[in-house]
Amino acid sequence: MKFSVVIVNYNVKYYLEQCLCSLYRAIDNLSAEIFVVDNASVDDSEAYLTERFPRITYIYNKENVGFARANNQAIRQAKGEYVLLLNPDTVLPEQTLEEALLFMDTHPCVGAAGVKMLTDDGRFLRESKRGYPTLAATFGKLSGLGKLFPRSKGLGGYYCNALDADAIHRVEVLAGAFMLLRRSALEKSGLLDEDFFMYGEDIDLSCRIEKAGYENYYLPYPILHYKGESTSKDTYHHVRVFCGAMDIFFRKHGERYGLMGRWLVRIGIHLQMYIRLLMLSLRRIFSIPGKKAKVPFLKGQAFPRFLVFGEEATIHSLRGLFKRNGLIGKHHFVVANEASAADGHAGPFISLKGFTHVVYDCRAFSFSTIIRLLSRHRKMGLRLGIYNPESRVLVTSEKCYL
Repeated sequence: MKFSVVIVNYNVKYYLEQCLCSLYRAIDNLSAEIFVVDNASVDDSEAYLTERFPRITYIYNKENVGFARANNQAIRQAKGEYVLLLNPDTVLPEQTLEEALLFMDTHPCVGAAGVKMLTDDGRFLRESKRGYPTLAATFGKLSGLGKLFPRSKGLGGYYCNALDADAIHRVEVLAGAFMLLRRSALEKSGLLDEDFFMYGEDIDLSCRIEKAGYENYYLPYPILHYKGESTSKDTYHHVRVFCGAMDIFFRKHGERYGLMGRWLVRIGIHLQMYIRLLMLSLRRIFSIPGKKAKVPFLKGQAFPRFLVFGEEATIHSLRGLFKRNGLIGKHHFVVANEASAADGHAGPFISLKGFTHVVYDCRAFSFSTIIRLLSRHRKMGLRLGIYNPESRVLVTSEKCYL
């Protein structure tokens, strides 16, 4: 068995369905097995997915046991030479896995590899390549100073801002949304630490892989990560959980600072947490009563407007879908596939004015082409939707339309 894929699901069955569709295409020429670990979803994921993907090994938990423990359940059963940890809200180009595995095969010193993750509007996700959460790097992330001084090795070090996102680099930390692991490295470093419920487990594992004598690498092979930035980071829960994860990390790996330095770092983390929580509280207290939050994808429109590329049958289905969902905006439909519309929404006769989303039919366009067009034309500001004619589901980062 060449490699094993492990995906943890929690109430995102339509995102997972699309992820699996792209994954099936990506492993077409590979010897692979797929595990889906469900953390007590209540969205009927079990019945929906097992009918559509019977070849997958499913593990069903009676409660949400967290990301680390759920992954470990499948890793212990996996037989692959490599293990891929993959988020359910990702979409893979057809060639990405073969390219990543080739890199691993030809670089035996590499214990883990990550890839170039893109948001649904084509922007680069900084979580794709990271450094260790030093005090300066953690402060830069939580305070926002890392954005003001992105090239600073201290304040901007959390996201390795100084490294070119379009080149291969050795990095310290990879993202758990796509983490390709060498089995021998896992055997030496150990599995994911289950003390981390959410956040931090990928940082900890990256650190232990390097301590085991291997290297971590960032590969500029693009994938789509829908939820990379759609979940709000400005919440009490996120700040507490993130700072808690950093506290666990420094308790385990703070030896470089010495005993006194380790305590100073942990005090600094908690101080930053309280400052951040205070700022969130003040923001809520002084917010304008009754002011409605802006919905980012509407961009001043009463409804989202879709620019659609697909087969004639797909366009007919989407007209009905828009009507069922009350999407009464002025949409535009283009009968096309990747042979007839190689430039997609950047074609010479396409006007993008007023549109909020571009939608591609994944039967008429390969996932590789869809993600290539998204990345190439990211400055156009359109968000991506992918329609599956077989399931008749339109997936966007904000919502899945049936």
